[in-house]
Amino acid sequence: MGILYILAGGYGTRISEESHLRPKPMIEIGGKPILWHILKIYSSYDINEFVICCGYKGEQIKEYFSKINSKSWDIQLIDTGLDTMTGGRLKRIQNHIDDTFCATYGDGLGNIDINNLISFHREKKSVATLTATHPPERYGILSLNGDHVTEFREKHSGESSWINGGFFVFEPEIFDYIHNDSTVLEKSPLETLAKENKLTAFKHNGFWYPMDTLREKNHLEELYKSGNIPWKTW
Repeated sequence: MGILYILAGGYGTRISEESHLRPKPMIEIGGKPILWHILKIYSSYDINEFVICCGYKGEQIKEYFSKINSKSWDIQLIDTGLDTMTGGRLKRIQNHIDDTFCATYGDGLGNIDINNLISFHREKKSVATLTATHPPERYGILSLNGDHVTEFREKHSGESSWINGGFFVFEPEIFDYIHNDSTVLEKSPLETLAKENKLTAFKHNGFWYPMDTLREKNHLEELYKSGNIPWKTW
């Protein structure tokens, strides 16, 4: 369980004010790329080997991490294609994986207890575990039956809810549900697993926040500058 696979190849169109210059995972919070913060979260749980699935402006990610002098981090960058979807990016690295593995998006921060997440996944013996978090208003939500995801659906106004916050644990069987580059992980693969009762949700009530828009980026920056860095687990 010592390797994290990070989906870091998307265009980041909803934060185009920044992403026209750099890939979204390289947008900075507190003077460091959000991707650096994600690596620090996992590193605090002794996961120090990272495979970054690059795409849009991936050369900037490669350039940055080639200059990082960290003896504790082992970072591999793989070009998973410019227009590849999230599921397709995982499928591209299938030959690197033969055991249970962690994966997450390159644009979300949280103080998730990674050790407890992994233990939960092993206990439930599911094909996939996602971290269920409480969302900003605009997100679609998960329907849960205990710890199992039964449905993905749109949120109704005023409804208390859970959403997919990333921070996944997968078994290699996940690749049976991903067909090609155009497969969106959050669509057919996770929806099918939910219907088959093979997708579990690790419920996280602590801090989680995405960086999909400039407003969200600015909020994270404000938290960092205040000295209250709720995703700092290191």
